[in-house]
Amino acid sequence: MSAAKKHLAIPPTVFYTRTMSILKQFYPDNYIDSTYQIDFEQLKRQGIRGVIFDIDNTLVPHGAPADERSRALFLRLHKLGIQTMLLSNNKEPRVKSFAKQVHTSYIYKAGKPAVKNYRKAMELMGTDKKTTLFVGDQLFTDVWGAQRAGITTYLVKPIHPKEEIQIVLKRRLEWIVLYFYKKDLNKKKKRKGGLK
Repeated sequence: MSAAKKHLAIPPTVFYTRTMSILKQFYPDNYIDSTYQIDFEQLKRQGIRGVIFDIDNTLVPHGAPADERSRALFLRLHKLGIQTMLLSNNKEPRVKSFAKQVHTSYIYKAGKPAVKNYRKAMELMGTDKKTTLFVGDQLFTDVWGAQRAGITTYLVKPIHPKEEIQIVLKRRLEWIVLYFYKKDLNKKKKRKGGLK
């Protein structure tokens, strides 16, 4: 191997560390099966005052109208005194229609993962990054944008497998990130178990 190639070669441990550093910026704070499993009552007690939601495959299947459980969820949140906001990259007719059905405010064509409209959502709700959380089903738009805005994130599994082709392609990359995310979680659990 030439001196130039030796200089350019990255040791495996350094490569692994750098790769993991890149992947970790996409890690969600929480990863659960469904939006409807989140304990919002407990989160209210912990100081959460506002929740920003994605719509498609987070609350309902892609393109579907609000159903009974999504309407019940927003009613429950409003009774708890928690502000709500829909933040979607979709066009206004889709977002406005859904927002009307669940009686909440919305921002359409949000440009996620850009942080601008996450901040606007908090401003409209009268909350800040410490009292707000975000719920969505996509790592590279929903979660990454919220992380960059400093908001606590909940990644949920998509409700329905049928999705647009560009989302299907992103899901393949998400699988890689989630593989290492779960691996890291298991390591942390083992460490905690060893300390008992």
